[in-house]
Amino acid sequence: MDKFRGLFPAAITPMAGDGEGFDEVAFRKVLEFNIQSGVHGFWLAGGTGESVMLDDEENRQLATAAVDQNRGRVANIMHVGTPTTKRSARLAEHAARAGVEAICCVPPFFYGRTDDEIVEHYRIVGEAADLPLFVYNLPHMTGVEITVDLMHKIQDKVPRLEGLKHSSVNFRNVDAFAQMGLTCFIGSSALMLPALTLGAVGCVDGPPIMAPEFWTEIWNAYQEGDGERAKAAQRRANDVVSLAMAIGGRFHAIVKVVLSHRLGIDCGAPRAPGLPLTEEQRRQIVRDADQLGLGPVEVAP
Repeated sequence: MDKFRGLFPAAITPMAGDGEGFDEVAFRKVLEFNIQSGVHGFWLAGGTGESVMLDDEENRQLATAAVDQNRGRVANIMHVGTPTTKRSARLAEHAARAGVEAICCVPPFFYGRTDDEIVEHYRIVGEAADLPLFVYNLPHMTGVEITVDLMHKIQDKVPRLEGLKHSSVNFRNVDAFAQMGLTCFIGSSALMLPALTLGAVGCVDGPPIMAPEFWTEIWNAYQEGDGERAKAAQRRANDVVSLAMAIGGRFHAIVKVVLSHRLGIDCGAPRAPGLPLTEEQRRQIVRDADQLGLGPVEVAP
């Protein structure tokens, strides 16, 4: 579907200063900043949104707030993945009632599952929402690789399957998934441009949420057939990816610091056991962000 193409930043979940409460006001401002920067949609409550750290009520609040804030201007893909099929189905039902355009879901994780169990999980979750469903292929976190063979099995048994976010090192599978007629988003923003040339419909990843203008430039240049401009934009965007990964394991804290700096808000700390940056680290990240052109911005009401 045309609504599922382009840049879909993976949204953060701003927390109160101690990391223990969903900050809806800050969340809405982050979304609005991205919408005004030209994004095409959002991937909500995924890995960047600290999905596994949210309780179910926070997940529901997030879905409701996103739909209300976005008002149909962009598409919302709401993550509903949990370790159990029952919980995931309930979150899918709520996401549909809230008015999101699609849902996404990691495979059931922690315990090793057979292909049949994974397929059945997706079938039940998809039916619960009766919305387009995206599989979330995140093997380095879930321990489950969505292979081409497994994707064929899901495609055969899950009527609402729309596509997937492909966050695997098996980059060549982008082409294979596209050849299957699936809507395939690349899950690495450092590879957005090469993925587009292989049939990806766009990009879903965390770094673009703090610098959407860098990735909308890639998209716009590619759509206009300006390859050199697109390559230059991807190189600039990759500097932002490096910033997001500058302090190993502190991705959530870095992205929240940069967004707080750019938008003049407090996106809070990661949820425990995640730790905030030290004051020295925070100052360095802000300096580096400014050098990349990620300074404060004005967001229209």
